[in-house]
Amino acid sequence: MRRLNRKKALNFVKELDAFPKVPESYVETTASGGTVSVLAFTAMALLAFFEFFVYRDTWMKYEYEVDKDFTSKLRINIDITVAMRCQFVGADVLDLAETMVASDGLQYEPVIFDLSPQQRLWHRTLLLIQNRLCEEHSLQDVLFKNVMKGAPTALPPREDDPTQPLNACRIHGHLYVNKVAGNFHITVGKAIPHPRGHAHLAALVSHETYNFSHRIDHLSFGEEIPGILNPLDGTEKVSADHNQMFQYFITIVPTKLQTYKVSADTHQYSVTERERVINHAAGSHGVSGIFMKYDISSLMVKVTEQHMPFWQFLVRLCGIIGGIFSTTGMLHGLVGFCVDVVCCRFKLGVYKPKSMSVFDGHVNSLTPLLSENAEH
Repeated sequence: MRRLNRKKALNFVKELDAFPKVPESYVETTASGGTVSVLAFTAMALLAFFEFFVYRDTWMKYEYEVDKDFTSKLRINIDITVAMRCQFVGADVLDLAETMVASDGLQYEPVIFDLSPQQRLWHRTLLLIQNRLCEEHSLQDVLFKNVMKGAPTALPPREDDPTQPLNACRIHGHLYVNKVAGNFHITVGKAIPHPRGHAHLAALVSHETYNFSHRIDHLSFGEEIPGILNPLDGTEKVSADHNQMFQYFITIVPTKLQTYKVSADTHQYSVTERERVINHAAGSHGVSGIFMKYDISSLMVKVTEQHMPFWQFLVRLCGIIGGIFSTTGMLHGLVGFCVDVVCCRFKLGVYKPKSMSVFDGHVNSLTPLLSENAEH
């Protein structure tokens, strides 16, 4: 009798407890539950590990605005080899205002046009990288993020000591020009100032010596940054005729580069090429030489390296942990339900009537209750 009263009292106390309790099935130790827990923690560890690498990674953000700087000078970095002797060629710049820019910053160095084996290997590698950049534009972001760490794009010195004569001229250095459209050109004869414009002393050079085969080892605008490849770097053209004109039409875009390694004001550019043989009898007029006509865009590009904030990393990490807990719990319950159904071990709960209040030994004053002695 005492045991029955004690059991009723415990049941009554449980009914008065307003806080929900964890079902006993939740704290039972089972093989399936342990397996799900191991898989869940493994998935959380892997995803957290990969998320850490995502947090460490950076990306480039591109913004566009109007370039308001019109007073500064534009720097042109040049390294071109022409298959003619230095005394026969001259290089200078003529801008849109017919202003001739002095080429004092350029050096004329006699060299051999043919590359050595190591130089040729370097040149082929450069062309291969340029082809990949044309196919996969996202590689440019990799170059931006690794500036100041890559090797310079200048042609390495020769490793051999050739005995053949120096039949070419390497023109390298830099020039400062106005930020207006202009024309940088290399043609026959040295440039001389002229009241009405611009002229070259080409009368004393024989047409048989004309050979404007050339190799552009480097051509950039603005601040020179090691590790950045430009569209014309590595370009090599072989002239099929003595009187041949090579034209490059360049569009320059001012660029502000802001990364975690460097901050620089430089310029990117795009280029289209054209070449033709000068034949006045056939109506193809012009001057033999290499002409680079450039124009400056009015828009400026701001390239900024960005990083995921730490608070966003924590939020994503909490989302991973909570999502895996919820998902594994639902999957475990669903799989357990399906297994019970398939294995015919799913049992419906036995109906148990709720306990009812007792009045004078009757239930609801209608049905008499069995006493403890009657139950026995």
